[in-house]
Amino acid sequence: MTHRYVTPVAIVSTASGYYVSCRTGDLVHLPVPLPTFFSSQIARSVEIALISGLYCLYNCNLQVGTGRQRHIDMSNHTFKAVIFDIGGVVLRSPFIAIAEYERLHGIPENYLNCSIVARGPRGAWQKFERGEIDLFPFYEAFGRDLSDTANGNLWYKAYCERKGIKCPRLPEHLNVNGRDLFGAMMRVSRAYDPHMVEAIHRIRAAKKYRVIALTNNYARSTVPPSEQAFLGWEDGATPQDLRELFDDFCDSSTLGTRKPERKFYMIACERNNIQPHEAIFLDDIGIYPWLSMNLKAAKELGMDTIHVPIGGTLRAVQQLGIKLGMDLTGKEYGAKL
Repeated sequence: MTHRYVTPVAIVSTASGYYVSCRTGDLVHLPVPLPTFFSSQIARSVEIALISGLYCLYNCNLQVGTGRQRHIDMSNHTFKAVIFDIGGVVLRSPFIAIAEYERLHGIPENYLNCSIVARGPRGAWQKFERGEIDLFPFYEAFGRDLSDTANGNLWYKAYCERKGIKCPRLPEHLNVNGRDLFGAMMRVSRAYDPHMVEAIHRIRAAKKYRVIALTNNYARSTVPPSEQAFLGWEDGATPQDLRELFDDFCDSSTLGTRKPERKFYMIACERNNIQPHEAIFLDDIGIYPWLSMNLKAAKELGMDTIHVPIGGTLRAVQQLGIKLGMDLTGKEYGAKL
């Protein structure tokens, strides 16, 4: 019996088992569900540790394909579309600016994110993304929401309890400038991610899948020219070159609904004549346990999902390539991430 040791870099689940992408360029098919995989019967022929820096051990009884043989038979998954979030996936994440604002003003890490999410559908952020309020009233309401320490401290204490971490000293008073924070978020998120853009070009060139944007956005807002420069919106909230990457662009502010509302996902499916189970959805919300609603909602509808963490776009593209049976990077699957 022949054994080889390889370093795993990504794992993708399918109905027929798991595909492991390794640094050697190998694609290893584990033809069992993960819980069964560790049964004693399977353990006799396969042992695997999917932890960074450890090794994947497989033998000749497994189905193994090299990085040069990328078109894997994934007939059990018939996908018709790939749906991309924009900020944090195709464009740089605005969460970077929130974290920097917290550091500069001595606010506990993730405090502002907690407040944004905990406000629920009636929060200023959520209303703005649905196109229900204009930009300048949003600035005022956004700052007021985030300066509310009475509720903010309660929400953050609950977050710390869920995370099992010690709650730091919480602010007695905050005066968050909604314009400054939103402006920083927009300016930092104007840069394109090269891995995602390359993947989109390759998928569209294949002419096999609809490529759809599903974004909580602000295109409906009226913005004077002077404010466009402040926000980095000289070409608008949604530049034409961004829209042209996609077959369809679903914008929350024009459709009046946003993620994670079920209606938003279904509108995207209906407009593109697909069923939810025929789509793969990529989103960055999932980075933190309390912000996993976007991916959770998509999964509950039947979509296949890929989480795209900050700094993890290449890994996400590799996972997408395995699901589609396509080379989306031009690199060996085992390339260093």
